[in-house]
Amino acid sequence: MKISLSGRAFLSWIIIAGLAGFAAGPAAADTIKLGVAGSHSGDLASYGLPTKRAAELVAKEFNARGGVLGKKVEILAEDDVCKPEVATNTTTKLVSRGAHVVLGHICSGATKTALGIYKDAGIVTMSSSATNPELTQSGKYPNFFRTIASDDAQAKLDTDFAMDVLKVKKIAVLHDKGDYGKGLAEFSRGFIEASKKAQVVLFEGVTPGAVDYSAVVNKIKQSGAEAVIYGGYHPEASSIVIQMRKKKMNTYFISDDGVKDATFIKVAGKAAEGVYASGPKDTTKNPLAIAAIAANKSTYNTDPGAFFLNGYAAAQALLNAIQKAKSTKYEDVAKALHTYPVDTPLGKIKFDKRGDAIGVGFSMYQVKNGVYVEVPAATTATATAKKKK
Repeated sequence: MKISLSGRAFLSWIIIAGLAGFAAGPAAADTIKLGVAGSHSGDLASYGLPTKRAAELVAKEFNARGGVLGKKVEILAEDDVCKPEVATNTTTKLVSRGAHVVLGHICSGATKTALGIYKDAGIVTMSSSATNPELTQSGKYPNFFRTIASDDAQAKLDTDFAMDVLKVKKIAVLHDKGDYGKGLAEFSRGFIEASKKAQVVLFEGVTPGAVDYSAVVNKIKQSGAEAVIYGGYHPEASSIVIQMRKKKMNTYFISDDGVKDATFIKVAGKAAEGVYASGPKDTTKNPLAIAAIAANKSTYNTDPGAFFLNGYAAAQALLNAIQKAKSTKYEDVAKALHTYPVDTPLGKIKFDKRGDAIGVGFSMYQVKNGVYVEVPAATTATATAKKKK
């Protein structure tokens, strides 16, 4: 469902005006409300739940120190299952519940749907994982920030790795037709064609949730591709890889942070071995990261999961900005995010004028013995060194 700018503004006006009495009441003044929106159920919950848990841990940490502006931090969690059509309802719920800032959404398509509504409501929003470049580079959403690099950087890493490290000459580029997956695929195709080092022998979209991907697997085989670069999420990637390996295809499979997830390995099983996927740089040796991971393990008895540290950093940045600004007003919080650095598990970060976190980036990982292992920096140096400014 698409909502026009005027439609979003009218919808937000109704929500805000209709609930003005509630927002001004004692309950609204008692806490700092941190909205957390994302995929908390469904196939992509393994992306959203780690960020939700990270937000809960950060809120607990702030509350133990007296809260923010002398008020306790309250988590308002809403599930969008990573679907744009659901994100509209999720967003309006958070606005109506009086969220001061929002950590979310997880998927780029859902984030894009939500941002106009948050903008009209004057709410700063920060994602741990929405990588579509347009979200910050278009200038449409000055209320949006993120603690992850954008897909143009990720696509450059993927394509340079394929051409300069794996030395392939024929590449099939696939995507899931979504804002995130198709966007990354289009950047990948552009970088390959501009380099003249390799040829895109197949560019194809697949239908998410399909039972059988044998048609596109056959096209890959017939194209003579030495590598596949896939833009999308783990459910489709696992199905494609499984079918490729069943056909005895040893074609390299390279994907993105939507596939760099333990769930992909669990579903794909032995077929996952050797798969490459880009993901946020490994900062797990950072003392703050070590502490955050330990807190997650002791509280939830589970491994952190995808985007946990990015989510932790985002929650810290949002609450720190409110504290520094001494205000929950949009303009004050946004200015604080641009002005004051904050120590996080990702390192010390602040945000550029577009809302991108300065200093964050991607690394390449490979599945070895059932786990993703970061490819040595020396191997990816060629790719990162040539990244466009």
